[in-house]
Amino acid sequence: MTTQNWLAKADELVPFLRSRSDDIEQARRLPDDIAERFCDEGLYMLMVPKAYGGTEIDPPTYFQLIERLAQGDASAAWCVMIGSTTGILSSYMPPDVARDMFAPENRTITAGVFAPKGKAVQEGDGYRVNGQWQWGSGSHNAKWIAGGCMVMEDGKPKRMSNGMPVSRMMMARKEDVEMLDTWHVSGLCGSGSTDFVMKDLYIPKSHAISLVEDKPVDRPLYTFPVFALLATGVSAVALGIGRAAIDELISFACEKTPQGAMKPLASRQETQGTIAEAEAKLRSARGWLFDVLSEAWETTQATGTMTLAQRRDIRNAASFGARTAAEVVTSAYHLGGGTSVYKKSPLQRHFRDVHVTTQHMMVGRPVMEQAGRLYMGMETDISTF
Repeated sequence: MTTQNWLAKADELVPFLRSRSDDIEQARRLPDDIAERFCDEGLYMLMVPKAYGGTEIDPPTYFQLIERLAQGDASAAWCVMIGSTTGILSSYMPPDVARDMFAPENRTITAGVFAPKGKAVQEGDGYRVNGQWQWGSGSHNAKWIAGGCMVMEDGKPKRMSNGMPVSRMMMARKEDVEMLDTWHVSGLCGSGSTDFVMKDLYIPKSHAISLVEDKPVDRPLYTFPVFALLATGVSAVALGIGRAAIDELISFACEKTPQGAMKPLASRQETQGTIAEAEAKLRSARGWLFDVLSEAWETTQATGTMTLAQRRDIRNAASFGARTAAEVVTSAYHLGGGTSVYKKSPLQRHFRDVHVTTQHMMVGRPVMEQAGRLYMGMETDISTF
């Protein structure tokens, strides 16, 4: 499908997701019927190679798609983002295994956590895995769940020739993974980002994926750093929330007259200036991220790789986008006054949701500090860039 087709699909889903936001929030996970609809629309196959039945979507279109879905419901968009980025693992798997796992009739949904919180010990032609992971978004709907693991040898992390520890993503069937009821949180409540546990679980080598040592399918999308795509998705959710918050405030500003005031909220200079500033901030942050993504995609298609400067800019722009979106939503929330605090107001949910997105390590302040070191030509660990 073309970019416009994908964006039209997202726009069609926005009113549906808004109508189900309360259901999503109260369930503390994505309801199965919504996940099934996303599956029907191909949203979990966005980053699976075309050779395995996926879409192999380009990053700029992916960014816009997630951003628009977040204007309908942030938790739902978050689940699509996690499902699609973990789908990238298919590109590193043996082709026969990936084709079988992602065959259309299997309606496969993936989830997982890249952080190497587990431990894996080689056992025969596979690994014995133990670990517990946080932020298992979308795991309730998934058929396969992946957890990052340090590969252990003689009780210590095994290391590559460059001294870096060896880690692999261990992909297990959902029924073999224990789900913990830990997702009692302030925002993104419906993302179902609960802890999950793998106990003494055997994972065959074909399902133990290294983003460093294994080679992905030789296609432009898979030369993009996985963490750059993940950070882009996190930022897209935040920016979509920002857009929804501004639109919500504008929708009632002309009708609402604050207590003790003589004129509607929209007639106040403070409101007018704040709205203008919010638009400028949000569009600037969004535009920068979209521009650097588009430039990197053009370079990748032409050369098969991207520059370190482009990787740096994507991560910096993604972090800046999430933080800017949080500022914009906070401004809209405060301008909304007492209206914002009621559960029937989307503004209170936007406020809670956006401040959870900023806590994700892919867009945290340390990322911007690393980018700053690169701008100044200082030695920097770029293993997660």
